[in-house]
Amino acid sequence: MPVTPDALAHAEDLADFVAASPSSYHAAAEVARRLEDAGFERLAEEDAWDVTPGGRYVVVRDGAAIAWTIPTDAVATTPAHVFDAHTDSPGFKLKPQPTTGSKGWLQAAVEVYGGPLLNSWLDRELRLAGRLALADGRVVLADTGAMLRLPQLAVHLDREANTGLALDKQYQTQPVWGVGDPSQADILAELAESAGVSASDIRGYDVVIADTARGAVFGKDDAFFASGRLDDLASVHAGVVALENMGSPSSGPLAILAAFDHEELGSNSRSGAAGPFLEDILGRIYDALGADASERRRALSTSWCLSSDVGHSVHPNYAHKHDPVVQPVLGSGPILKLNANQRYATDAVGSAAWRRWCESADVTTQEFVSNNTVPCGSTIGPITATRLGIRTVDVGIPILSMHSARELAGVSDLHDLTRVAGAFFAG
Repeated sequence: MPVTPDALAHAEDLADFVAASPSSYHAAAEVARRLEDAGFERLAEEDAWDVTPGGRYVVVRDGAAIAWTIPTDAVATTPAHVFDAHTDSPGFKLKPQPTTGSKGWLQAAVEVYGGPLLNSWLDRELRLAGRLALADGRVVLADTGAMLRLPQLAVHLDREANTGLALDKQYQTQPVWGVGDPSQADILAELAESAGVSASDIRGYDVVIADTARGAVFGKDDAFFASGRLDDLASVHAGVVALENMGSPSSGPLAILAAFDHEELGSNSRSGAAGPFLEDILGRIYDALGADASERRRALSTSWCLSSDVGHSVHPNYAHKHDPVVQPVLGSGPILKLNANQRYATDAVGSAAWRRWCESADVTTQEFVSNNTVPCGSTIGPITATRLGIRTVDVGIPILSMHSARELAGVSDLHDLTRVAGAFFAG
C-alpha cells in the first residue's frame, strides 16, 4: 500500500520510542511518560485508588505497564477491550560478576536471553541498559549508550565462515568494552555513572544489551522500516499511540493497553502475561465501578483481547519455509494469525471481529499460518484467554529477520496496526 505522510511520521515516532526503550524497564517507563504527557494519571499499586468514569490511568509493574481509559457512561458490566503486547526482546542479559576479560581485553559476561538470532549481533555498536537496585531501596534506570561490540573473527582466520557460522553461546558471545586488566576495571561502575549513582550502592541489577542504531525508513517509495526490538515494541507503540489519539471517551468499552514483560521466556513472572498483573488491574477497575463477582464475570464474557505480536512475512529467498498459499508480505496490511493447535488463540468468531475492526479503520488485512513442517511459536494470546476467559484474537504485523538484532517491517503496516487498535478501543 502507498506510504502516506502520516505513516512516515508514525515510523519516525516509533524510532524515537525504540531509542528510548533499550530494555523492558525503559519501555514501561516510556509508556508511562508518554501517557502522562497525554493526560493519564500515574497510579502506584501500593496506594488506594480513586478510579472513576471519565478517567485515564497508567500503572507500571517492573518492566510491564498497563494503561486504560474508562468511558464516562461506564457501569459494572461494561466490557473491556484489551490490547496485549510485550516489552522484552531476545538478546543478552548481564551475568553476576560481569567484568571479565582475556588477552588484554575487557569483556562483559552475558547470558543468552530468549532465542536471539545470534550472528545478527556481531559487529554492532551495543549498549547496556536496565535497572539498578540500590542500597537505600531505590530502583533507577541505567543506559550506557554505545559501549560494547561482539567482533566477528576475520575470514582470513576462518575460511569456512561463509559456509556456516555457528556461535558458541558461552565462549563466542561475550562482548568487548575496553582494553586493560579486568581486575582493575568494573563494568558496573560504567552503569552506575550512566545512572548518576555510586557503584558501591548497587545491590542488584537487571541489565540487557541493546543495539544503538536508530530505526530507519528506506527502500523504494520509503516502504521499509528497520529497527531493533520491533518484536514487540512495534505493538506496544501502536497501543500507546491509539490511546493518545482517543482522548476521554463518553461511551464504549474500557480501553486497556497491557504491555507485559518476559514473553520471550514464556511469560511466567509477576510482570508477565501468565502472572496476575492484568487480573489484578481488572479487579480493581471493576471494584471501582461497583461490580460484584457476578457482574465482573458478565463484563468479561463480552470483553475482547487483541494479542498483538509480530509474525513472519514470506521471505523471497526462503519461500519454501512458508505456507505455499498463505504468504503475507510487508506493506499489505496487519496480519490475522491462525493455528489449528491453538498456538494462537484466534477462532472463527475472533476472525470475524478482527475483520470488522479493520473495515472500521479502512485497513486491509492479511492472514498468517505456518508451513506444516515448520511449527510456529506461540504468543501471550492463549495465556490471556486461559487466565481470564476473555475472547482473544492473535494479530500483528508481518516482518522479516524476526529475533535479529535489527528487524524489518513495512512502514504502512506499522501505521495501519495503530489505526486498527484505535477502532478496537472504540468498540
